[in-house]
Amino acid sequence: MMFPTLLGVAVLVFVLMRILPGDIVEVRFASEGGTVSPEVLQQERARLGLDQPIWRQFADWMAGLVRLDLGRSMWTGATVSHEISIRAQLSLEVAIIATIVAVTLAIPLGVIAALRQDTWIDYLVRMISIAGLATPSFWFGILILLAFLILFHWTPPMTYVPFWKHPWRNLEQLIWPALATGYRYSAVATRMTRSSMLEVLREDYVRTARAKGLWQRLILTRHALKNAMLPVVTVIGLEFAFLIGGLVVTEQVFNLNGLGKLFVDAVTHYDYTLVQGLVLVVAAAFVLSNFFVDIVYGWLDPRIRYR
Repeated sequence: MMFPTLLGVAVLVFVLMRILPGDIVEVRFASEGGTVSPEVLQQERARLGLDQPIWRQFADWMAGLVRLDLGRSMWTGATVSHEISIRAQLSLEVAIIATIVAVTLAIPLGVIAALRQDTWIDYLVRMISIAGLATPSFWFGILILLAFLILFHWTPPMTYVPFWKHPWRNLEQLIWPALATGYRYSAVATRMTRSSMLEVLREDYVRTARAKGLWQRLILTRHALKNAMLPVVTVIGLEFAFLIGGLVVTEQVFNLNGLGKLFVDAVTHYDYTLVQGLVLVVAAAFVLSNFFVDIVYGWLDPRIRYR
């Protein structure tokens, strides 16, 4: 279903972008000021291929996708692949670090809360997770910046440096947006881990393992945790895909020029080709994430086999 899904996304975004009110050519010349003759507007539409019928524009775009050519940005003039690639590494790194933070926090806290149900530990973990759900990541990011500025008179670097050029300076900038995002991310996964563990710990096979005298740690790791991780892995996969292009406000707070900000800029400038390319990239991230989640299912649950 991966390829039909991406094809459906391509058709849908192509149609929706064309029925939006406004004309990219008129918007571009209006931003420059002055008056423009209808002949100049028509020449610009012809240069961008907007004078062609809709079916012809779609056919040309799909032919480019077959060649892995997403076209050229109507706003910047550069190739869409270039515009996306120079920002994708930043967004992908933030998503990976945020996922590591979330998983490191969520799974231990969720398991401990389930094992200590209705104790002060459980209540504390639930308070932390509810606070994470109620706290927007961009607001938490602002608090982090203010705390460093007021207490230590220090702010993270505002200029992005790739990890392979200067790892320490790169982490100095990206660890904080990843932490702000990962906290909310971990809150969702923590509650899911706790609920799933409570459900699994009440199953008959766990009672049988305890009756046989197995160690508590062995029961948790071999019998309970792997089965409880199935819905948790689903949440982690979906959240990771969302982080690829959904951190618009957080990127603004930390001055990050990622895919989220590029999304907003492309829509603002009526850049059809760039929006289409970005939507396909995000859709591909969700599809691939679900694909890898399905593979992990087969590793976690011995009842699931792919033949």
